[in-house]
Amino acid sequence: MAFLGTINCDTDGKGLYELSSQVQNLLPADAEGLCHLFIRHTSASLVITENADPTVHSDLENFMSHLAPDGDPRYQHTAEGPDDMSAHIRSVLTKSELNIPVKAGHLLLGVWQGIYLWEHRSHAKRRSVVCTLLA
Repeated sequence: MAFLGTINCDTDGKGLYELSSQVQNLLPADAEGLCHLFIRHTSASLVITENADPTVHSDLENFMSHLAPDGDPRYQHTAEGPDDMSAHIRSVLTKSELNIPVKAGHLLLGVWQGIYLWEHRSHAKRRSVVCTLLA
């Protein structure tokens, strides 16, 4: 395993933030194996999803807001506001890590795929994603 680096992402609140080019830029030209990404937070997640049509992102956000609504009175964990527990639920339902195949220094993503950090909190945050190469 080789440590590639850490990607920091400043978010403006809920939404999907593409990381594909930042991940690609960390890969050595001769890299082969799996690129492993791990987000170091419990209220944001990593996903691979559509990278061309932004309505996919708004539909995903709308779906998730119905599945885990902010301010639900059933939540006890509200220390950081009404989006606190819903953000944790959303991150548990999605992913904290991804593996993407790499060949000849390139991520083997499909044509319409992008790597995204999905921010589940309403306010701006600085997020950190650790990248390693498993050869």
